[in-house]
Amino acid sequence: MSSYGYSGSVLKIDLSHQAVSTEETDPKMIDQYMGGAGFGAKYLNDENPDGIHWSDPENRMIIANGPFSGTPFRSSATICIVTKSPMTNTAVSSQANGYAGAWLKSCGYDAIVIKGCADEWSYLYVTEDKVEIRSAKHLLGKDGLDTQEILRQELGVDRSSKSVSVYCIGPAGENKVRFSMIIGDGTHTASKGGVGAVMGAKRLKAFVIRRGKIKPNIHDRPQLVAIAKELHIGATETFLDGSRHKWGTNGTFSGLHKVGALPVKNYTTNIFPTHEKMNGQYVRTEFKAIEKHPCFNCGINHIYDREVSVGEFKGFVAEEPEYEAFAAFGPQIGQTDAGAVFYLTDLADRLGIDLNEVGWLIGWVMECYEKGVLKADDLDGLDFTWGNVDTVKEIMIRISQRRGVGALLADGVKRAAEKIGGEAVNMAVYTMKGSTPRGHDHRARWHELVDTCMTNTSTLEATFVGVRPHLMDMPPVHDPFSPWEVPLVIAYQNGWAIIEDCLGACRFNMNYPKTVIRAYNALTNQNRSLQEILTIGKRIVNTLRLFNIRNGLTPDMEAPSVRYGSGPVDGPAQGRRILDHWDHIRKIYYLSMGWDTETGAPLPDTLKALDLQ
Repeated sequence: MSSYGYSGSVLKIDLSHQAVSTEETDPKMIDQYMGGAGFGAKYLNDENPDGIHWSDPENRMIIANGPFSGTPFRSSATICIVTKSPMTNTAVSSQANGYAGAWLKSCGYDAIVIKGCADEWSYLYVTEDKVEIRSAKHLLGKDGLDTQEILRQELGVDRSSKSVSVYCIGPAGENKVRFSMIIGDGTHTASKGGVGAVMGAKRLKAFVIRRGKIKPNIHDRPQLVAIAKELHIGATETFLDGSRHKWGTNGTFSGLHKVGALPVKNYTTNIFPTHEKMNGQYVRTEFKAIEKHPCFNCGINHIYDREVSVGEFKGFVAEEPEYEAFAAFGPQIGQTDAGAVFYLTDLADRLGIDLNEVGWLIGWVMECYEKGVLKADDLDGLDFTWGNVDTVKEIMIRISQRRGVGALLADGVKRAAEKIGGEAVNMAVYTMKGSTPRGHDHRARWHELVDTCMTNTSTLEATFVGVRPHLMDMPPVHDPFSPWEVPLVIAYQNGWAIIEDCLGACRFNMNYPKTVIRAYNALTNQNRSLQEILTIGKRIVNTLRLFNIRNGLTPDMEAPSVRYGSGPVDGPAQGRRILDHWDHIRKIYYLSMGWDTETGAPLPDTLKALDLQ
């Protein structure tokens, strides 16, 4: 009998030797690392040889679910993918929703640990009764949506059946574009840190999980159901006044513009006059809903196919983009047609590239083009004037193929800027690790800027959905631009967001931490407190920290680029320049996390307190 919430087995795949094995899920790992990102951190830290390149066959890629997976907890099919990032050469943890996490649990597995590189392109097929490494030669060159459809047809299912979860890479992943992503179950993506490039380096085109018959072992089902309902009401009615449920994630678009957090033309301004023609309220009022595509056991009105009703792309049907897609393909590149965002997002999904990174990349090139730093001859003759949709389409295709100037841009903003040199470097938005922010102007959100630079996961680690210390019995934020309060709050709160990535459910249904812990205790027959849960979160954060330091992380890498750390020239955060305080902020953060203020390494007392000595 497995522990409550866990299947009890981990699937081990060696692509180089075409070998499949299983091992028991270590009870101590369950107790100390919980699942998802925690299991990924543990396996990455324990099994990856230090210093290897991200494309080395020995680089592990861990696909893990969590204790909530497949249970009555809403949207409980999240998978977490952990590996060494092509963008930062340190750890990355990226999540995707859909059905994979629940179906992996139904087959009897808590995680899949993949190493090696196949001799020929392959895909992994997992069922309750067997695991196979199958040929994927016929899928080579297929885009992320067509690949899913082909595999479903081969397996005799269509998307509406939900009995098979398919995740794959597109052409960008095949060509090891550093910011390529993994896409599945429609347009759900594990998009951060270049996890798709790692799959490409392993010649793994896809992984497919067929629903099994194994049911999760639940301690108190009625209590779990009741708490899940309570959290769902919070998600659809209370949190953010239910706006995400009514308007989608893009319902925040105009609100972010109001506070100066909307990225506009590569951080050259904070003013986007047509924001009301691109927000969720406009899109959901004007564009016709065609079909809803909910995740496993999710009741949030979140994912629809919609038909564009106006403009050049009138009649185009695609899945409604998330907020970050509208930010990337709207204001960041100086583009004002909401219909074009549908078109460009669909293309990015098919090619398999992270739209956050490509938005920063194209916006940067457009500014360089406008200011004469780059000319048409440097850019394959393409016209990079602001908002040129045809050029954006063409350059994304060239990036995915590593063709022409696309080969330079396929390594991301930081590397491309450094190769060009000169003033181009000062215009680029990135962290010194090599990653880029999520789709906001963080100069108006210092908590997220600091978190992005200090993260151990290559994306936000502590501040998803903003900073919410009051929900964890901590003092509220008084000054969001304070160079001492900002790092303190992030350090104190750090541990919870990564717990959300351990539980195997969508964070959209986990808005109230103490209620989530009640659900976890009902599921697992434990009585863990908020502080005990945060300790597990900090153990995972520090495990990733140890891995990153052993793989070359130094304090100078935990800083923003010149443009990323600059002061806005207009808008509500005008003149707030975080770089003026950076050394102080970093020292306060290190000290508050229990890390050496000179090296950033966890102190012996910190490791001892977390049982990491």
